[in-house]
Amino acid sequence: MPITAVIPATNEGISIGSTVIKAKKYADHVIVVDDGSTDDTAEIAKLAGADVIIHSENRGKSEAFKTGIGAASQNGTKIIVAIDMDDKSCADIIQKTIDSVKNSDCDIVVSSWSSNSRNIRKTHILNKKNINTGIRHLTLSVESLSNIDFKRLNGSFIRDMLYQAEENNLRIKYLNFEKEHNLDQFNGRNIGVVVPACNEEQLIKETIDNVPKYIKKIYVIDDGSKDKTSEIVKSLKNPRVCLVRHENNKGVGASIITGYKLALEDNMDIVAVMAGDNQMDPEQLPKLLIPIIDGRADYTKGNRLISKEFRRGMSKWRSFGNIILTMITKIGSGYWNIVDPQNGYTAISRKALETIDLDSVYTYYGYCNDMLIKLNTFGMIVEDITMPSRYGNERSKIKYRKYIIKVAPMIFRGFLWRLKTKYMILDFHPLVFFYLASMVLLPSGILLGLWVFYQKLYHNATSPNFPLLTVFLTLAGLQLLLFAMFFDMQVEKENSRHTDTMRQSI
Repeated sequence: MPITAVIPATNEGISIGSTVIKAKKYADHVIVVDDGSTDDTAEIAKLAGADVIIHSENRGKSEAFKTGIGAASQNGTKIIVAIDMDDKSCADIIQKTIDSVKNSDCDIVVSSWSSNSRNIRKTHILNKKNINTGIRHLTLSVESLSNIDFKRLNGSFIRDMLYQAEENNLRIKYLNFEKEHNLDQFNGRNIGVVVPACNEEQLIKETIDNVPKYIKKIYVIDDGSKDKTSEIVKSLKNPRVCLVRHENNKGVGASIITGYKLALEDNMDIVAVMAGDNQMDPEQLPKLLIPIIDGRADYTKGNRLISKEFRRGMSKWRSFGNIILTMITKIGSGYWNIVDPQNGYTAISRKALETIDLDSVYTYYGYCNDMLIKLNTFGMIVEDITMPSRYGNERSKIKYRKYIIKVAPMIFRGFLWRLKTKYMILDFHPLVFFYLASMVLLPSGILLGLWVFYQKLYHNATSPNFPLLTVFLTLAGLQLLLFAMFFDMQVEKENSRHTDTMRQSI
């Protein structure tokens, strides 16, 4: 039964060749619709063995799909697979959708997988079925196209086609291949998980049992527990588990660093952190790993503060503390787009681990803030991964008033170290002088203002120039601070764009 793959592409010269070759594993013919590319997408697609249709100008992905599917329906094919260039599904996954149509189980198969945390949306089909983060590929029989009026297809071509298909009672199967896709990506990669634990005898077994099977090593670091945490871990006799015990409590940061060092010795490609209190949902782990595997990030972290729904279960005091720490950490680390810096559910690449000095990382709960400071200093890309909070029987060990008082000075020291290392030693940028001047002028203006207010309150004589000087120092300091923050943001954006360009050229 002839099968044709339809691939719309715009300026995909780097990846179109491999996409066509992959499509030829399950398709007899491949049609690439070059939608107004200005690079060599069309030439590379032809060399890879595809038939190419060229749009002289960019008409959009929907029009490209429409052109390709229309052409495929005229070449004697029986099954059409419409593929998004963002789709990274393996040939075996797509073959499953082809088999469903070939065996007459359905007329159309709509498949999706979720990996991009920035796209938190749901595609809504007529019968109210939800497809997570949009359609990745669509498989249909050519016979089903007789029920589709192409003239009525406007806007989102595939969406409109599905509306018509449902109106005409075609058999549509909605599939989500997220797990299969993830497992395919994780095969052949060394992925480890660090599990810091201190007095977690109630939850450590459940935590370890829930670690996904694609994880090669589980580094359980017992940080001076007074209960039976270590005994329970030993009794599991899990061959993936490597147990290390700190005789004295050194702090959660120290535990994670111990795990990181062990993972480096074992040549792990990516290392995640899942606390021993079972607070971190293993179903969310692929979201942390995929951006690193795809080369979009060096470090990923959870973000529970994006919406009220995701903060469910988090106390108002804890949420407020997180917001305060987020603002402090944005300035200190230079990652202006990150939220919820205290989220310990993270993943890091081997490259990032080898770049930073692990022995210098803060050992208290503020290790996550210190990690961000160090990662930014050396140009690592950090991506926030949205996920809901998960609270069960565990209790947070963080006392936020004490925590902020202790961690804020560490962040400030880290901020000064970042300015010196990033903008004076590794490179040079005048924003460091804006920051330093603002640190002198702004506090001086505030202190002088308080002194003038005190003198006025007790009717002491002061120079009439002092209030003007107060305003001048305060406004000048504030303006310099805003300039410095603006330049800092621009440097981070430029670094992200440069890194993306470099990775795409590899």
